[in-house]
Amino acid sequence: MIEFAAAKGPRLMLDETSVMDIGACVVDGVDISPKRAIPDDGDPRIDHSLEGFLFTCGPDHIRHREPIPGRTDGAIYPLHGSVSGHKATVLWTKFENGNAECRADIDLVTVEGLPQRIERLWTIDGATGEVSLEDKVVNTSDQTVPTFLMYHMNVGGKWFDEGTRLEGKMLEGGGFPWTFGEELGGIFCVEAPATDSGYAEVRLGPMKAVHGRTLRVRMRADTLPYLQVWRNQKGSAHILGIEPVTHRWVSRGELEAAGEFNMLKPGESRSYGLTFAFL
Repeated sequence: MIEFAAAKGPRLMLDETSVMDIGACVVDGVDISPKRAIPDDGDPRIDHSLEGFLFTCGPDHIRHREPIPGRTDGAIYPLHGSVSGHKATVLWTKFENGNAECRADIDLVTVEGLPQRIERLWTIDGATGEVSLEDKVVNTSDQTVPTFLMYHMNVGGKWFDEGTRLEGKMLEGGGFPWTFGEELGGIFCVEAPATDSGYAEVRLGPMKAVHGRTLRVRMRADTLPYLQVWRNQKGSAHILGIEPVTHRWVSRGELEAAGEFNMLKPGESRSYGLTFAFL
């Protein structure tokens, strides 16, 4: 893990063994990641990633374990795609004038055996404490392929209290308590239209455990036009996820039939971005 922090904002641990995703996220001395209070995914890559604050799904698949068309060996698309567990090549890490910056490349092989690359840039603004992530997914294969992406931003449920709410223009009524859905969990996915900034915004808070701070997440609405939110309080799990995503919550086949695949020709790329801050 690489410690990543600026003059202001959270202290992050970036996991160079898995996509430069975020492990610990320390806010006012408290690591708000869920750690082991997570459900068992049955995939060691995902169990490792899920206990951190942010992990990345895709770029070959998201959400559903589905058979791979044309395969006779029973192979399936993994639930969270193929990127987790791929090592990052760190190109530079800079700490200048109170700001922080980390640039890395992640070369991966999809479940179909095709190469892809994620060019990743993390920054923290030392004046505001806001963290920014910019990703470019590049099709380095010799085939035209669809590309998907989903970010899971995971917070341990033990840090919430009775006043903690989800709020955003895309949410019914503008927001509701974090304990939405059934007693032990719930999930929904909604369109997340942009504001004037070109980003959609959702907030989670306040959280007494971190001095009443609220997590504000902004996602680039042109390439991350949906927001999924998931929580699980079953058994030993105690977690809530804010999940910007490229596609609706339907099957891969339904997306393809509706013409909603984002296709990349060899050498083409697609860019994604989000920011978060603790206000």
